[in-house]
Amino acid sequence: MITIADAIIAALLLLGGGFALIGSWGLVRLPSTMERLHGPTKATTLGLGALLLASVVYFQTRLGIWTAHEVLISLFLFITAPISANMIAKVHLHRVRAGAVAEPDSIAGPPPRPSEDGDWATFQAPGRDTSVTTAGD
Repeated sequence: MITIADAIIAALLLLGGGFALIGSWGLVRLPSTMERLHGPTKATTLGLGALLLASVVYFQTRLGIWTAHEVLISLFLFITAPISANMIAKVHLHRVRAGAVAEPDSIAGPPPRPSEDGDWATFQAPGRDTSVTTAGD
C-alpha cells in the first residue's frame, strides 16, 4: 500500500511542479499584461492544488492524520486567485484607456472600447452631475 501511495504522491508532485513551471513560464514569456494573467491564475493555481493534494495523501498514508491546513490553503487560493486577476485586469484596462501605459501589440489586438450604454461593470460609475438611484429608493 505504501508503494501505491508513494506513486500517487510522486505523480501529484510531478503534475504540480509541471503546472507551476508552465504558469511561471507563461508569466515571463507572454507579451501583454492581459495574456500574462493566465499563467499564474490558471496553471500555477492548478499546480499548487496538486502539490497540496500530494501533501494530504502523504500525511494520511505516512502519519495517519488528516490535516485541515491544506484544505484551508486550497480554499484561500481558489477564492483569491480569480479575484486578484480580475482586479489586475480592470486596473490595466483603465490605465490603457487613460493612456497611462502603452500596451504592446499582441495577436488579439487592443481590447475593445466599452459601449456608451454602460453595460460593462468597470465603466458604470456615474458622473458627478448624474443622480444615483439605489435599491432602497
